Amino acid sequence: MSTASEHEHLMRRRQLLGGALALPAIGLGGALLPSLARAADPLVVGGLPVTCNLTLPIACSARGGAFEFSKYSGWPEIKESLMTGRIQAAYMLAPLVMDLADRKIPLKIVSLGHRSGAVIMVRTDSAYKRFSDLRGKRIAIPSRFAVDFLFLRKMLAREKMSPKDIQIIEMAPPDMPAALYANAVDAYCTGEPFGAAAQKAGYARPLAMTRDEWRNYICCVLTVREELIKSNRPLVQDLVNHVQSAGNWLDATPANRAKAAKIAATRKFFNQDPKVIQFVMDNPADRVTYGDLRMIRSEFDELMNLSIEAGTLKRPVAYETYVDESFVKSIKPVSISL
Repeated sequence: MSTASEHEHLMRRRQLLGGALALPAIGLGGALLPSLARAADPLVVGGLPVTCNLTLPIACSARGGAFEFSKYSGWPEIKESLMTGRIQAAYMLAPLVMDLADRKIPLKIVSLGHRSGAVIMVRTDSAYKRFSDLRGKRIAIPSRFAVDFLFLRKMLAREKMSPKDIQIIEMAPPDMPAALYANAVDAYCTGEPFGAAAQKAGYARPLAMTRDEWRNYICCVLTVREELIKSNRPLVQDLVNHVQSAGNWLDATPANRAKAAKIAATRKFFNQDPKVIQFVMDNPADRVTYGDLRMIRSEFDELMNLSIEAGTLKRPVAYETYVDESFVKSIKPVSISL
């Protein structure tokens, strides 16, 4: 190798090393986040196999390799992955993000993912006709941080009941239909498609739905680590553009919702029966909605106050602490061609 070539080689190496050392030390223990290792890698976005997360598979499919869906079995696992930096983006429970941000975990909500989509299910052959009939009964919820739990508390307050008037059991949503079938619980409150699965099978019916009782209900929100915002704002903007456009596309036509059910049902995403997801899309058509993904401060304030009353938040959390509105305000709609 000539002296000039050696010099050029050394300069390129120093530039590469300098760039690597300039990367921020992020995540717990100062570990570099793996997804920052190569800019060409897809952004891994965590999510649960629930229809409240349906905009995510659509955004991933429409963007063609820029985003990769990573399926998780529960909120604790997603929470841990975001906290440690194993992933930099995920759909999360809004109150859980508030709590983590209050504990100085560098996270920001950058978009909604859906509206409505929670149900309270009882057995078809039960005598329960009104919510007040559940007094003294066993009701399963996914988590006390879940907005489903806040929905349950809203229904209790409406009937002048309190959580002491029922027996609350925390349970993974996929286990709820079987628990109801076996009479291990009298009702369950959760997001779809785990209500629809039992309803379609014929042994359960909705006693209450957020579409009727809490029209502006939100639970799953697109959340990213602040390091990603600082290191690659265009990528976060691209993700928000696709999630918001996926929401509009989903609510545009029944044909789009049918296509979405087939896409989400595949092994790459939810790995579920497409007929169950389609049942959610159709019964009724606004069981879960996606077209209105505005970030409204008063709605987050309501969730925060309800969470404080429920004891899942210790104190008020400033809106700016856990929300970054800049990406929604800068949305550039994209074409969803699937």
